[in-house]
Amino acid sequence: MGYAAAMWLSFGEVLGAVAGALTGLLFVAVSVRSDVLAASLTLRSRAAQTLVLFMTSVLAAIVLVAPQPPAALGWELLGVAALSGTALLILDRRAGHSGHHGVARYIEKFSPNAVTALLVAVAGLTFLLKAGGGLYWLIPAAVASILGGVVNAWLFLVRVPT
Repeated sequence: MGYAAAMWLSFGEVLGAVAGALTGLLFVAVSVRSDVLAASLTLRSRAAQTLVLFMTSVLAAIVLVAPQPPAALGWELLGVAALSGTALLILDRRAGHSGHHGVARYIEKFSPNAVTALLVAVAGLTFLLKAGGGLYWLIPAAVASILGGVVNAWLFLVRVPT
């Protein structure tokens, strides 16, 4: 089943709906605390990372439900992983690491940026190779993406100083 894309349509539909809804809620969380977030490059970068985490799941869901040849799905998943991994790395460097205190430290600690991109890449590669699990790797990728994004959004609401 990990190599039969048609069996994963319902998963893709649910994932897209959940990640899309959470993306909207992220915009609400960011807008509630926009004054504080706007004042900090680190927090803006972490908010953008959270958006990328959610959008990784949205994009994976879109390519999963699109009618296409199996090879295209594998390559598209690799592309989503490369795009999200690059964006997350750039945003992580922009946010910096030295001496974080408060919310930035929590967000950096709990955000599974590299894990999400890596798991999507593994899903795409093993799907192309028809060995190693295939689309089953999208399950932990989606869990990492959604849980990491929810934790980040929650921290923006409750931990950002006013």
